[in-house]
Amino acid sequence: MNIESEFLHPEMETLSRAEIEKLQLKRLQETVKHCMNSPFYKKRFEEIGLKPEDITSLEDIKKIPFTTKQDLRDTYPFGMASVPLRECVRLHSSSGTTGNPTVILHTQKDLDEWANAVARCLWMVGLRPDDVFQNSSGYGMFTGGLGFQYGAERLGMLTVPAAAGNSLRQIKFFTDFGTTAVHAVPSYVTRLYEVMQQQGIDPRKDTKLKVLAIGAEPHSEEQRKRIEDMMGVKAYNSFGMSEMCGPGVAFECKEQNGLHFWEDYYIVEIVDPETLEPVPDGEIGELVLTTLNREAMPLLRYRTRDLTRVLGKTCLCGRNHIRLDRMRGRSDDMMVLRGVNIFPIQIEKILMQYPELGSNYLITLTTDDNNDNMTVEVELAENSNETEQIQKLTKNITRALKDEILLTPFVKLVAKGSLPVSEGKAVRVVDKRKVYL
Repeated sequence: MNIESEFLHPEMETLSRAEIEKLQLKRLQETVKHCMNSPFYKKRFEEIGLKPEDITSLEDIKKIPFTTKQDLRDTYPFGMASVPLRECVRLHSSSGTTGNPTVILHTQKDLDEWANAVARCLWMVGLRPDDVFQNSSGYGMFTGGLGFQYGAERLGMLTVPAAAGNSLRQIKFFTDFGTTAVHAVPSYVTRLYEVMQQQGIDPRKDTKLKVLAIGAEPHSEEQRKRIEDMMGVKAYNSFGMSEMCGPGVAFECKEQNGLHFWEDYYIVEIVDPETLEPVPDGEIGELVLTTLNREAMPLLRYRTRDLTRVLGKTCLCGRNHIRLDRMRGRSDDMMVLRGVNIFPIQIEKILMQYPELGSNYLITLTTDDNNDNMTVEVELAENSNETEQIQKLTKNITRALKDEILLTPFVKLVAKGSLPVSEGKAVRVVDKRKVYL
């Protein structure tokens, strides 16, 4: 392994566009044939009269029906497997709070390729075997724990499987073990910084931190910049989902100009979530992914519900894998208020522009006198008794939010530390509206 190289797998990371597409077609054809071992896909292809040999170009992917999360629930637990269960060595599963959970199966080869993909991401942002990687994600069914664990080990780093929660212990590990890189959800990084302040610890002076991998919840560019300013390190956006293995699907390079999706592992499509037709590059649509290198449970044209756009297919870093914008939210997370479509990240973008505000906020939707209303509660960075100043700040924030979301919310500035804090994914929206049938 060449320690000085900017590429962990240069034979894949530096492919030209023509080489990427040639490899994708070969792997797509192999994947479609392999999917015929799945009872689900075999039946679906037969129903529409489609045969694997009908896929002769990348454009032919449009002949294949979309796969949805409901398909995974309907075939629970193993109806989408493309190999016998005896060849599988692990499964990961969602919580299943709204019905059957979604189950994803893995062979040993799948796990090895997953570790390679995560290692590739971490190497891309400058991490090397002499770094110390601390993972604050939950282990178990949540893929962020084991995914980053095996990826960091594959790269050769000393790993600290700290798991989620216990902020005091996390910070002690930073200082005692010389942690240089951390994986955490953005909202939890903010919580760690608050605890550091309470303990009199300056992350710039009292730790060796240099890289943060942040993901698992949508966050704005403003939130990322605030995290970097607080912690004094570079924070790189990570994208993954359990249906695609987990983390390692896409990652930012040092240019921080979009997520590189590894096209030797996935075919990327962006479609209109209503018409399901492709949208032009640069326009926001729903991300659709097809796995290209999976044995146990390949997925064809999986609708992720994540909303994003294509930024480009070349990068100053030397990679030609497609770059997508950060996730704008999910199509099923969109709030509709008085006929206006709103995403939580739009509100976060505005709030993070005010240094007087903290990073914790809560959006509550209610129905009052048959009218839907939005209340945005946000913590102050520092508590203040200056009533006139707070009133002026509230007015300015309300005006800025109205300009962004095209309706006027109720804005409440609350004391620092008064809103609920989660050490996992942050709860940003509570919908208390009445439903009229």
